[in-house]
Amino acid sequence: MSKKRLRSSCAAALLTVMTLGGSLLMSIDQALADTILTIGRREDGTTMDPIKTSQNVDFWIFGNLYDVLVRVDKTGTKLQPGIAEKWDVSPDGTVYTFHLRDAKFSDGSPITAKDVAFSLSRIRDNKESLWIETYSVMKTIEAKDDKTLVITLKQPAAPFLASLAMPGAAILSEKDVTAQGEEAYGEKPEVTSGAFTVAEWARGDKVVLKKNPNFWQADKVKLDGLEWISVPDDNTRILKVQAGELDAAIFVPFSRIAELKKDSNLKVVLDPSTREDSLLINHEHGDLAKKEVRQAIDYAIDKQAIVDTVTFGIGEVANSYVPKGSLYYYADNLRRPYDPAKAKELLAKAGVKNLTLNYLVEAGNEVDEQTAVLIQQQLAKAGITVNIQKADPSQTWQMEVDGNYDLAVNYWTNDIIDPDQKTTFVLGHDANMNYMTRYKNEHVKDLVAKARVEMDPKKREAMYVELQKTAKDDVNWIDLYYSPYRGVTRKNIEGFYQNPLGRFFMEDVVKN
Repeated sequence: MSKKRLRSSCAAALLTVMTLGGSLLMSIDQALADTILTIGRREDGTTMDPIKTSQNVDFWIFGNLYDVLVRVDKTGTKLQPGIAEKWDVSPDGTVYTFHLRDAKFSDGSPITAKDVAFSLSRIRDNKESLWIETYSVMKTIEAKDDKTLVITLKQPAAPFLASLAMPGAAILSEKDVTAQGEEAYGEKPEVTSGAFTVAEWARGDKVVLKKNPNFWQADKVKLDGLEWISVPDDNTRILKVQAGELDAAIFVPFSRIAELKKDSNLKVVLDPSTREDSLLINHEHGDLAKKEVRQAIDYAIDKQAIVDTVTFGIGEVANSYVPKGSLYYYADNLRRPYDPAKAKELLAKAGVKNLTLNYLVEAGNEVDEQTAVLIQQQLAKAGITVNIQKADPSQTWQMEVDGNYDLAVNYWTNDIIDPDQKTTFVLGHDANMNYMTRYKNEHVKDLVAKARVEMDPKKREAMYVELQKTAKDDVNWIDLYYSPYRGVTRKNIEGFYQNPLGRFFMEDVVKN
């Protein structure tokens, strides 16, 4: 074909497309939309650097951006191979030898033992890591060759294998982190090891992920991409799913679940979880440093009323920082009854009068706003004045980190199958200030460290029972309720699921 005829043919083709009124372009757009899953969430993330955050909003994205040495299965109870296809443990439990599978980063370069050693060294040694205490048990981390990694522990550690499955222990490309620098990497990693890569992060708006064609399980990934879209207001987020503007949403208000179940265009997803909602108490603020005052607040809160009113009976009153059903959960832990008179008695014993507290709440979070109003009303009956301070969801976490609160509800979901991670974070006096409560108890701190390295299951269980009893006696925080993960999708979405640790298996999702 001559160039002249080629140009004529192209012109004719262009004219044909134009006379179709853009229908071809529309069909292309629709085809792309059919392979992109859009999910509404409440708040935006904070970083793409796995070692510098502990927030679910970040970890739940990391689960699909990065792979780990050892994974947790869909039941959330068992470990299975990840980047390490198998491993050996020395008889004394201190030397772990991992044999890596043939896997690649998103840029096509091989994932080597050197990259794994780099990643695990960062989470143990980097001064900005929030997980130093958990991983400091690693004495040496050596790449013997490209596919063999040897980790020697300072002493046997019961939760060690489980800790390698945490999203914070993600396998990163040493080349990418080094080339970009940590600050730039935290904004947009160019290379990832998981099912998806970062295409765009528009702060405060959305995170756009695209399929990683070099992922070692890429053949099972049906979606071409994901869009996590921040919609702070709960009801607005749900309306967008109902209108078809979003394929799915998480953090469905309890008040909407019954209604949404009746909508034939939608699917309500209630997955078993390790979630616990707790009332954080800033132990460094005035009278809150007194145990009797914290106990008084606990007695003054009617947890069952919160479960009945706020969760519509879907939740369950919590009695321990260890989630019900998790390893070493102590079912007989103390449950302080609702007793405003007892609360007043304890306040008087502590010499506290006219106690006034600021209660920090995420604006637009229907469940937390309702909880705050109930607690405000309940504490008033014990003579405690509560001022509710609403703040943008993007600000509340930092306000808690900075200590700019007296009371605040936050939630936790386990990231590993062993209780060590949450125990360290909540009671272990680590870099997270005991989940921003500033709680301090030297005996508890020592027991947390001892429980981590106790290899006898019965002795270890006894330690965690003592920790649960002591935390409850001290009122490190106030246990409110356990609840399932709450999501909703359009009816054409299959496989939208979180395991009890919160991981979304987006590589299994199909958009019909």
